[in-house]
Amino acid sequence: MLDRGGGAPVVPVVVAAVLVGLLAAVPLRGLVARFAVPEGEPWCEACPSCGRGVLLLPPTGRCPGCRERLGAGPWTVEPVAAAVAVAVAYAADGPAAAALAWAAALGVALGFVDARVRRLPYRLTVPLLGGVAVLLSVAAVTEGRPGVLPRCLLVALAVGAVLELAVWARALGPGDSPLGFALGGLLGWYGWSVALGGLFTAVVLAGLWAVLRAAAALVRRRPVRGLDVPVGPFLLLGALTAVLAG
Repeated sequence: MLDRGGGAPVVPVVVAAVLVGLLAAVPLRGLVARFAVPEGEPWCEACPSCGRGVLLLPPTGRCPGCRERLGAGPWTVEPVAAAVAVAVAYAADGPAAAALAWAAALGVALGFVDARVRRLPYRLTVPLLGGVAVLLSVAAVTEGRPGVLPRCLLVALAVGAVLELAVWARALGPGDSPLGFALGGLLGWYGWSVALGGLFTAVVLAGLWAVLRAAAALVRRRPVRGLDVPVGPFLLLGALTAVLAG
């Protein structure tokens, strides 16, 4: 963890976090390539041109075999993963650090997938939810704070229920509610104020993005059809921002 008071050797920790983020970006880019496919299509298990696996991809996003571009754009996942790793190093404190790191890692992949194809696959959101639940439980036992788990559960249920209602109303996709359960449980560890701050930040960021897209369409004299805002990246960014601020 980075010492917010300035007592820790900040530069080595930041450098180490950046390196961890860049290393993690390799498999994360593969996850984006695998799951960033439109609804109804099979997962991209291999390059459609040469059949080579997409588990590990270089920063260019091109298949090592045939050079076809797959998944996220070139040099996009890497800086995001590095920045998130630095943020986690700054915010992580105590046994809950593992849960935060797990959510941050899968959150990077989910954010890129949702931004690209407007979906949050269960194959990523369910492991995210399960991992957060297990790691927070271990953290509570390790730190001697079992009383924090009911609050985590209540926040998770509250956030997940709100998003599930939006799913029923067809305002969101089905993958948003498990993401809400996971992020709600994680934010619940840090307190109700942090959880509310994370949700508020997510709503504000998503609203600003919608306004900017509408304004850009008007400036370019194009009709403002459906804004189709990907909610996942803003939920993730809002949660991380709230944890950092808390």
